[in-house]
Amino acid sequence: MRAMKGSAPALLALAALVLCGCQRHSSKEVYYLIAANMSAPYWQPAITGFKQAAAEYGVTARVAGPDTRDAQAELAALQQATAAKPDGILISVTDAQVLGPGINAAMDAGVPVITMDSDAPSSRRLYFIGTNNLEAGRLGGHRVVDRLGGKGNVVFFTLAGQPNTDERLKGFKDVFSTYPGIKVVGVVDIQSDPEIAFDKTQMFMGQTGAQKIDAFISLESVSGKMVADAVKRAGATDRLLVAFDLNPDTLSAIKAGIIDSTIVQKPYTMGYLGLQGLDQIYHYPPRQMAMSTGVNPFAQLPEFVDTGTSLVDKSNVDLYIAAAASHQ
Repeated sequence: MRAMKGSAPALLALAALVLCGCQRHSSKEVYYLIAANMSAPYWQPAITGFKQAAAEYGVTARVAGPDTRDAQAELAALQQATAAKPDGILISVTDAQVLGPGINAAMDAGVPVITMDSDAPSSRRLYFIGTNNLEAGRLGGHRVVDRLGGKGNVVFFTLAGQPNTDERLKGFKDVFSTYPGIKVVGVVDIQSDPEIAFDKTQMFMGQTGAQKIDAFISLESVSGKMVADAVKRAGATDRLLVAFDLNPDTLSAIKAGIIDSTIVQKPYTMGYLGLQGLDQIYHYPPRQMAMSTGVNPFAQLPEFVDTGTSLVDKSNVDLYIAAAASHQ
């Protein structure tokens, strides 16, 4: 009996801690995820991850940004979110020059900003969550070299000027630079319009002889299916197709043997960790928040959180199809 009396204060203290922990979060806490081209399937898992973390914490998640790849419209969404004085913003940067000043303005207004998917390293954002895009490009580059035997003509489809796709292109070219037999003969800016990829692929399919295109490489998520459709319509089976991201159409084309492989990112993880990071910063603000984590050896925040990259081909595509189905 004496033992129970002695433990009562400890139990009460523990109960108080539990109750305080439950009340740490509030639906009045508001966090934004902002990006451009939000109609693209790529963004659905990122939004899901962001909202899942918000639901677990009991806070409010809001999503904003244009359905097209419009950096100025994304900047307007960022400025509107900043004016609403949320507790944090997670943003994918379509154009670092356009959005960098908006990120700095948010930080000046006391709104913490983390970048995801595509970075603005020269801005005062706190840190970046996403893919090591340079290494992702190198991973794809080695795949192309292996499949082409070190020689062939290559065309890229990209979003020109976007930091993440520019880094992927550089990664591919880094690998190709040691294989003089591989020639990059075209870099097509699809401007978020998949029809451009389809039309350009049809045009390239007409080239023969020394001008024949041996490999088509997508550096973003929307062009892979359109390239595959154009190659399939031409009846060609001797072209290498490498895609990016985990779209269901891309996985189906890999299973059917039309697309060779795709480089997979983790947008769900980016969104989930993004809200977690903003919540942590809100409740436990780091010292010297204005100092860049890249030059602060005592930073309490990372400079870069790598969410990982993998290559999916016919040997493991069923695992990814099953994982996507179970998550849905």
